[in-house]
Amino acid sequence: MPEEFIHHARDGFPLAVQVSGPEGSNAGSPALLLLPGQANSHRWWDRVRPGYAEAFRTVTFDYRGTGGSRGELGEWTTALFAADAIEVLDHLGIHSAAVFGTSMGGRVAQMLAVHHPGRVTALVLGCTSPGGEHALERKAETRRWLARGTREEQQSKLHELFYTPDWPGTPAQSTLLGDPTMSPREQVGHRRASDRHDAWDALPSIAAPTLVLHGTEDLMVPTENAALIADRIPDARMRLVQGGRHGFFEELEDQVTPEILGFLADVVPSGS
Repeated sequence: MPEEFIHHARDGFPLAVQVSGPEGSNAGSPALLLLPGQANSHRWWDRVRPGYAEAFRTVTFDYRGTGGSRGELGEWTTALFAADAIEVLDHLGIHSAAVFGTSMGGRVAQMLAVHHPGRVTALVLGCTSPGGEHALERKAETRRWLARGTREEQQSKLHELFYTPDWPGTPAQSTLLGDPTMSPREQVGHRRASDRHDAWDALPSIAAPTLVLHGTEDLMVPTENAALIADRIPDARMRLVQGGRHGFFEELEDQVTPEILGFLADVVPSGS
């Protein structure tokens, strides 16, 4: 289990932070920051975190309005969440880290690499988009589909968008379908933060080695966004995971985690 503690941000907002890593070597191992999707806490990473914690000092934190990070609702943005991430790294004494962000976490990761370039040794962007007018949004039919029905029906619909029929789990067993403790106002705050993200003009300034990953069957964030991002970030690598839906990084962990670890081994300087 990760070590967990509360760090108070510059404005006093309490941020729940979780740290795990190779036994006995947390302080000396390279750091990897994992950033979850919209309206999700660090539990987004529960099933795949151990695969990264074998090699990295693995850091997560609960976004404002999720998990153990609860306080006054404000004008939340992906840039604010990126600034929170920097505060967490500062508190841990981590000067630089590899960053893996998925879905909205990929948008937060973009802002980290844009606004804090010296802190990001490598960037992995999964099932995400650049935001703004250039992004390809999910179809109106998918949006309507998610807006109808009871919470149980919506969870079932999300489950279908995240996993293929081969996935043996149920909606109740998934940790990717939203933090159930969030209030409606907190959920709206997250949706606005994601919807207002636009990194298109800034993406060419990203200098960190970048890997862009996406499932070929993703209807939540259409697959075409991967190419849009990879074309904007200098020398970015792109890999499409055949058959993957929005939760491809978990369902196809046996393919995805080794690929990410291999990429990071190639590009992260030793001792970072």
